Amino acid sequence: MDQSLAALIGANLAFVGTHFALSHPLRAPLVKAAGPTGFQALYSLVALATFAWVIVAFRAADPGGALWNGQGDAPWILASVIMLVASVLLAGSFAGNPALPAPGADDLARRGPHGVFHVTRHPMMWSFALWSAAHVLVSPTPRVIVLSLAMAALALIGSRLQDGKKAVLMGAAWQGWESRTSYAPRLGGLAKAGAVPWLAGTALWLAATWAHGWLIGLPAGVWRWIG
Repeated sequence: MDQSLAALIGANLAFVGTHFALSHPLRAPLVKAAGPTGFQALYSLVALATFAWVIVAFRAADPGGALWNGQGDAPWILASVIMLVASVLLAGSFAGNPALPAPGADDLARRGPHGVFHVTRHPMMWSFALWSAAHVLVSPTPRVIVLSLAMAALALIGSRLQDGKKAVLMGAAWQGWESRTSYAPRLGGLAKAGAVPWLAGTALWLAATWAHGWLIGLPAGVWRWIG
């Protein structure tokens, strides 16, 4: 294996592994030892340091050859649709999300599904997983696949672990929320997501795909055809 790719794998393992360790087995003892504020500072420092390592390692990694041709119109059209759905899920995930660490989470969990939660109870995490899938689809190089798999694993395994942690912390409120929502996306729920997530998500999608061409030099989304 190329050494630069091995370094990228190591960086991603460190980023994902420390995130899981600090979010679950090490969280309680570290909060007890350092206090909530100290733990949050440590968590943020580790997350930023390992993510910076991922970025540096990704840029240094040999791109390698693509495993298939992702440059035709068909892969880009499909990836653009996937990214639009991901953007709608992400935009809608901030409104009334009981998984977020905010006051009143129990009351939010007791509500019926609303907005993008008709699709999944983890819209933010699934938006990251869809982002990963879209990038592998159009850029199936070893370094992109390594990064995308790591981000998807962090999102999807992390959300599963979060279900267990929230069930302990919130008890019946979270268990009721789980029974009324789905872990896996139900795409039919997009029709019930409402106008605000769709409008905000579309605006986010247009802005992000425009910035993709400006920052990376590779047009994405509709800008690939109208830019």
